[in-house]
Amino acid sequence: MAVIASEDNRFATHNGFDYIEIQKAVKENKTRKRKRGASTISQQTAKNVFLWPKSSWFRKGLEVYFTFLIELFWSKERIMAVYLNSIEMGKGIYGAEAAAKYKFNTTAIKLSKAQSALIAATLPNPLRFNSAKPSSYILKRQQQILRLMNLVPTFPPPTDKNIEKKKASKK
Repeated sequence: MAVIASEDNRFATHNGFDYIEIQKAVKENKTRKRKRGASTISQQTAKNVFLWPKSSWFRKGLEVYFTFLIELFWSKERIMAVYLNSIEMGKGIYGAEAAAKYKFNTTAIKLSKAQSALIAATLPNPLRFNSAKPSSYILKRQQQILRLMNLVPTFPPPTDKNIEKKKASKK
């Protein structure tokens, strides 16, 4: 939820492309020196798994193609799992499990909301920012992410299958 709140608020509901954020980025980038992107978690997953890091229009075209395919063939849960296991979260640190161990000496499942939000706060530039030694900027982002975590749609989205699993586990 922290990563969704930080990176892609509409992940649970879009088809791999967040047209609202794309429109915002196009509008904002007309006047910004440093351009901002609008890549979704699905697009970042496509890039991380199938492509190379250096940006180009050719790579972006392939990213659109792979994003379409993973949204077609993978569930949102699968996309999120692959993303969380492939994303760089620090120098030489790939995946949530490695980040949890290296940064907080725990496992990903045992991370607190606050720790998860700290890790998510560094994702725009995990080589520059350190969740284990957060700057005041990262602490401020952490607080924003914690607030957003209560506002974004729950993930995984409620389905009949998920509801039945919850009922069965309560018995």
